[in-house]
Amino acid sequence: MKPLNHLNVIEFEGIGPGPLCGRILADLGAHVTVVARPGTSAVVDRLSGGAQPPFREGKHLVELNLKNADDVKRALERVAQSDALIEGNRPGVMERLGLGPAECAAVNPKLVYGRMTGWGQQGPLSQAAGHDINYVALSGMLSLSAVHGQLPVSPPTVLGDATGALGLALGIASGVLQARQSGQGCVVDAAIVDVVAMLGGLAQWVSATGGLGGPAPSVFHDSPFYDVYRCADGGFVTLGAIEPQFYALLLDKLGFTDVNPSAQFDNAAWPVLKDRVRALFLTQPRAHWCALLEGTDACFAPVLSLDEAASHAHNTARGLYAQTSTGERRTRAAPRFTPLQVAHAHD
Repeated sequence: MKPLNHLNVIEFEGIGPGPLCGRILADLGAHVTVVARPGTSAVVDRLSGGAQPPFREGKHLVELNLKNADDVKRALERVAQSDALIEGNRPGVMERLGLGPAECAAVNPKLVYGRMTGWGQQGPLSQAAGHDINYVALSGMLSLSAVHGQLPVSPPTVLGDATGALGLALGIASGVLQARQSGQGCVVDAAIVDVVAMLGGLAQWVSATGGLGGPAPSVFHDSPFYDVYRCADGGFVTLGAIEPQFYALLLDKLGFTDVNPSAQFDNAAWPVLKDRVRALFLTQPRAHWCALLEGTDACFAPVLSLDEAASHAHNTARGLYAQTSTGERRTRAAPRFTPLQVAHAHD
């Protein structure tokens, strides 16, 4: 199913989260027209090695020079036929081009005008440059990855750019629903720092109760049952057995019959037990631990490279990755949709 196949979107091409938002909507069925600058982008060329940007796939491309009045007029003609718009410029740029919300509302009052930025449309930082790592840092979330004075680390582009893109996609879908009911369009201010902070609500709650980022030992940083462990071959595995029944199973699988499962949250005992777990994982290669723990309720997964993830049995069974005709890897659209059907009684 492609639930957005009646949605028309015009995307003013940028880099990062704006095109990703357009790709998310296109994967869900939306008809996305990309307004691109003539020529190539030095930043995109450097990041992609000169290859065609993958986020253009599944979209219709139109090259317009928005410094030209006739091309601005052509852009507005397309805006008039669109349900939603995506732009990722600094605040004020679209207004100076004659393509701001007011100009677009004049030709399409039902338009949902999606604005993708790092800092938001207002605020002291709104005109400053930035990237994913900066926005995640300001949201407070990056600090939560630091363990005992180590450098905080996050996977590049995932926590900031990608969550911002998803937030804007949600905002656009919500705005279109409202516009189709009321006839009134809206402006969606999707600031990455806002979206990351919002999605960090669970971490903020745990932190506020003293379970993360404070002086007390944390389940997420200090416990033996929630961490990343190195194996004998240099590979890594993860444990996340927070619930008592999953922790009990983990102890059993690891052969720790002398450890009382009911003392799981006795954090005074965590350092010694964690050293034991760490030493045990170092005795065997990653494949051994996968054979023992993967697919059980011990809350286990290996740390995979991108190539390994593409060939993992679970991901291949779900068809998570596909190859283009040129051999490039692409991920399948998510989430997935199937028709809601009434079950029929059997004779």
